Amino acid sequence: MSSAAISVSHAYRDRKRYLWLLSIFVPALMNAGPLLYLLVSPRVLWLWLPVAFNYIVMPLVDFVVGEDPSNPPESEVAALEEDRYYRYITYAIVPVLWTTYIFAAWFVARHPIPWYGVLAVILTAGSAGGYSINVGHELGHKQTGVERWLAKIILAPTGYGHFTIEHNRGHHIDVATPGDSASARMGEGIWRFALREMPGAVMRAWSIEKQRLARHRHSAWSSNNDILQSWLITFGFYAVMIAWLGLRVLPFLILSALWANFQLTSANYVEHYGLLRRTLTDGSFERCQPRFEFFVLAARFGRHGFDRFELLARDEIHVGEELLHPLTHKGVELGAHTLRRARSVSHQPRQPVENRIIGLHGHLICHLYGFRLEAGQARIIAKLDRSCRSSAC
Repeated sequence: MSSAAISVSHAYRDRKRYLWLLSIFVPALMNAGPLLYLLVSPRVLWLWLPVAFNYIVMPLVDFVVGEDPSNPPESEVAALEEDRYYRYITYAIVPVLWTTYIFAAWFVARHPIPWYGVLAVILTAGSAGGYSINVGHELGHKQTGVERWLAKIILAPTGYGHFTIEHNRGHHIDVATPGDSASARMGEGIWRFALREMPGAVMRAWSIEKQRLARHRHSAWSSNNDILQSWLITFGFYAVMIAWLGLRVLPFLILSALWANFQLTSANYVEHYGLLRRTLTDGSFERCQPRFEFFVLAARFGRHGFDRFELLARDEIHVGEELLHPLTHKGVELGAHTLRRARSVSHQPRQPVENRIIGLHGHLICHLYGFRLEAGQARIIAKLDRSCRSSAC
């Protein structure tokens, strides 16, 4: 190792080292509502506190804290990978989330709470299941047998044991292509996407695992099937819970699992909406490039629910007059302030369009160097070339 690398190694210090313990603490808070109900007073309002924490408090904290641009230097990545402290944190989250799920199921099955109280616990348990998928994602990317098994175990309560195969060996290869069930298509609503993505993930994972087993001369239904191993844990868990708490717990298990899985679906929808890689002359797709991340698509709730988007740029974007005319198409609903800004910029081709480029009620796609907009049957292409700062726009 060079002296320069040694100096970096001695200089680098993970300032958030102990803050990572919050990864265990936050999922444990999911039990706060039922515990307050049991220990303080039987008020249904307590059951909604974890829901408010997940969907109101945490986003507000995230907004206030802002983006953290810090990353360890590349020279430290190998050492951090070998630091078992970080691995032990992910290991510890597994029993925490399992306990949360079991406790929530017991609470709903054994306590006479109204339907809106049950709904609160379903949303809370589903959030815990969403954490489980997140942890399973991290563990599934590791190479050790322990971590791969922990991934299967943590994904089992929500019945999503196929995720690591579908994500690692399917989505990572096919992302932003028509064949990727986890990439939302242009103009596709979130509910239609969910109906395609959820079963599509199962079918693609099974196909991938079946091909792997065939190469090793194993049956798709053999005990070597990684998907079946996790699903067997799921069925065993459900069977034990039903034997213990009765059939009345089954609707809770199914609905909370669906809500957990929808957390991943909604993330896929926002992160990959409309992304499409160019097809090369040989029929393959171009590799993912950093330029696909020049822009941030921020989802917001509009008049019809989850259908309002704002396109945010990380840098100044310069556009020409001829590229802004399509934005006045009657099929696209633009805010008046945005439209005035666009028209003013169109007469000053070399002026930046500030940070917020377009605020519209409709759908957007990042397509190479531009955006394809679609509203109803109208389809418009407006190329916003980041490099035109130094060229004629």
